[in-house]
Amino acid sequence: VLGQARAASRLAGITTEQEGEVLSFAEKWLEKSKTEPLLVQHIIRHLEDEIIRLSGKSPEFDIYGDVKRRSNQSALAYVDQCRRKIAAGTDPVAVGIQMAAAGNIIDFGARGRTAIDVEKELECLTETAFSRYDIDSFQNELESASILLYICDNCGEIVFDMLFMEQLKQLFPNLEIIAAFRQRPTINDATLVDAHEIGLDKLVRTISSGSVYPGTILEETTDEFRNVFNAADVILAKGQGNFE
Repeated sequence: VLGQARAASRLAGITTEQEGEVLSFAEKWLEKSKTEPLLVQHIIRHLEDEIIRLSGKSPEFDIYGDVKRRSNQSALAYVDQCRRKIAAGTDPVAVGIQMAAAGNIIDFGARGRTAIDVEKELECLTETAFSRYDIDSFQNELESASILLYICDNCGEIVFDMLFMEQLKQLFPNLEIIAAFRQRPTINDATLVDAHEIGLDKLVRTISSGSVYPGTILEETTDEFRNVFNAADVILAKGQGNFE
C-alpha cells in the first residue's frame, strides 16, 4: 500500500512534502483497518482521492492515464503476432488462456514499472506451466453456457483478453460474452473508456461494474452488474484485485 502511495504520488506530480502527507494518510488508514472491516481496495481508493485532492485536479483525474495509454499501445503492437501464434496452435483455447495470463504481466500498478519487454514476457509465459490449470472443466462448462461474464483487470492486459474473447466467440458461437470494467480510474485498471480505446466494445458487450476500486466488491457494484453476475453461467475474473 505504501509503495502504491509513493508511485501514485509521483505520477500525479505532487511535491515531496505532499507525498509525505500521503504516506502518513496511508499509515492512518492501515492502522484503522486493524479494527474496522476495511479491504485494501477501500484504502487504495481513499489514497487516490487524497492524492488527487492535493494535486488540485478534478475528482475524475486519471493518475495512471498516460501509463495506461502506453501499456495499451505496447500490447496493441503485438496483436498480429499473437493472432498468428493462436492460429498456429493446436488448441486455441489453451493458447488464448496463456495469452490472457501473459497480459496480466503488464501490470504497472503491481510492479511499479513504466516500460516492459512484451515479447520477452510472452516467451517466458510460454515456458511456464500453471500451478493449477482447470482448462478441461472450463471448456466443458462453456459448451453448455449461455453467458460468460469476463471481469477485466488492467490496461494492456485487456488487449490480450480481447484476443482470447475472439477465440471464444469463434469456438462457442452461442455464447454471449459480457466484459465488465471499473467505473472510475483506479491504479492502472481498465474502465469503459479504455475498452473503447482498443475497440473491445465492437467485439462483445461491455459494461461498467460500478466498482471504483482496484477489484470488484460485489455489494458496491451496480444493479446491472449484479444481474449479469447472477445470470452468468461462467465467470472469469482476472487479476489479484478481483481475486481478493
